[in-house]
Amino acid sequence: MSKSNQQAVIIGLIAAVFYLPFLGGVHLFDWDEINFAEIAREMVLLQDYLRIHINYVLFTEKPPLFFWMQAASMNAFGIGEYAARFPNAICGVVTLVTLFKIGQKLQGNRLGWLWAAAYFGSILPALYFKSGIIDPWFNYFIFMGMYHLILFVWKKDGFKGIALPKSKWYYLMVAGVFTGLAILTKGPVGYLITGLTLAVYWVGTRFRFFITLPQFLLYTFIALAVTGTWFGMEAAKNGPQFFLEFTTRQWELFSAEDAGHGGFPGYHFIVLLLGCFPASIFLIRAHGKIQLEKAYEKDFKKWMLMLFWVVLILFTIVKTKIIHYSSMTYYPLTFLAALVLHKVIEGEIKVGKAMKFGLVSIALLAGTITIALPFLGMNVDLLKPLFQQDQFALANLNAEVSWMGYESIVGVILIGATITALVLFKRNNPIRAIQFLFGGTAIFVSLTLIFFIAKIERYSQNAAISFYESKQDCHCYVEPEGFKSYGQLFYTQRQPGLIPEEHLNGNYKQWLLTGETDKDAFFVSKVTTDKKLRSNPEMEFLYEKNGFTFWKRSSKK
Repeated sequence: MSKSNQQAVIIGLIAAVFYLPFLGGVHLFDWDEINFAEIAREMVLLQDYLRIHINYVLFTEKPPLFFWMQAASMNAFGIGEYAARFPNAICGVVTLVTLFKIGQKLQGNRLGWLWAAAYFGSILPALYFKSGIIDPWFNYFIFMGMYHLILFVWKKDGFKGIALPKSKWYYLMVAGVFTGLAILTKGPVGYLITGLTLAVYWVGTRFRFFITLPQFLLYTFIALAVTGTWFGMEAAKNGPQFFLEFTTRQWELFSAEDAGHGGFPGYHFIVLLLGCFPASIFLIRAHGKIQLEKAYEKDFKKWMLMLFWVVLILFTIVKTKIIHYSSMTYYPLTFLAALVLHKVIEGEIKVGKAMKFGLVSIALLAGTITIALPFLGMNVDLLKPLFQQDQFALANLNAEVSWMGYESIVGVILIGATITALVLFKRNNPIRAIQFLFGGTAIFVSLTLIFFIAKIERYSQNAAISFYESKQDCHCYVEPEGFKSYGQLFYTQRQPGLIPEEHLNGNYKQWLLTGETDKDAFFVSKVTTDKKLRSNPEMEFLYEKNGFTFWKRSSKK
């Protein structure tokens, strides 16, 4: 095995150690994690991998590739949280190895290690590989499509100094395959991001046609052909319903604020600044002048800057604001941060006062919060005056959560690692400083998940999830009332055929509330949304817990 491949294996093993354990240590979170896992669970139960269902009704908001991954995982490990999150843990291993290999190809081992470290040791990029959401694989496919398009341009234009052993057509076709996989994972925005970046690059090169129309059409045809392996079969077998409803839904998300997911115009700027710490601090310096010798190095930096800003501006325009919408920026962001750090090691860039201030400020903010949380948890009455206007949140604080105090060590680690890194930068030991900075942040993320997430879940959704789990064998109806959830589907392990076919669409909820039901119906509501249940004389109040109220309506047969 070559030295390069040995280092790639080491990176993969480190990633596996951080990403694979403890995936099933906490319930899946509403909405997205449970939504996606439920789709995969129903695929497994129905043995129908062509169509997508929620509550055994056609679901037209997402294509199937990620759900196929989850379904395969559930077939291997059983239905549960670990299986739902396992595909993204594998994505984490693949991503870090890929970034190392690309960075190595661009400028050698050091840049490869730095890029992998910047992704591995930044908060949100590391956190998402422990989740069950679509975006890690979606972003990977988009980036790999973009990367191979860049290689195509370099091969076509005869860039010197970088090994490009394949033909330009190979790179173009591989780019199409990856873009097609992106579309098959989440939808046409995978093609849109790539297309917009190409358009911006075209403008930036003063309208030079770096890709001809026939070449672009070939790329597009291959992407659509990959996507068509499923869209085509779906349409041929079941008609255009999925495609039409799916297209409508994508436009709604772009043009209007989705319920509960609004935000101010600077939302994603703040998310990236805080969520991608510490890489985000070095990203800022990457917008300044950086001395690069080779044409392809300069060009790759240009591509990454354009990709970053295309994604950021696009999702600033989009009305629906969800934290992971801007996660595609993690690739160019961490590359640009790694490039700056590479130049810091070479002595061409200094870690100045602005960078130090940014590192210290965010580390102190995040560290102080995690230090304070256990003590606030042990003295929860101190928080209650802050939530007097939100009765649901106020009731959440009544959850029985065992805080020991030692959890605060997580924040101490983050602050200590950051301060140590700054001292090492000052002593002209940048390599060790980077190890402390990104290694410390990676440990901070992992320990936060272990020490905090399960406790926070007990405040937020645990009372409802536990109720759902208690009804797995009751052969009854269980539904939320007054709020949206997918938890009742996944955690009651709802089986096909439970709901009479005539009630599957439209009037199901009303039938449970007032109709002649054939089984007992249980309802979960919030203290702020249960007026309809309280006013129904047929409802039996069971109990209230942590902001949720629980009800029963007995069968009429």
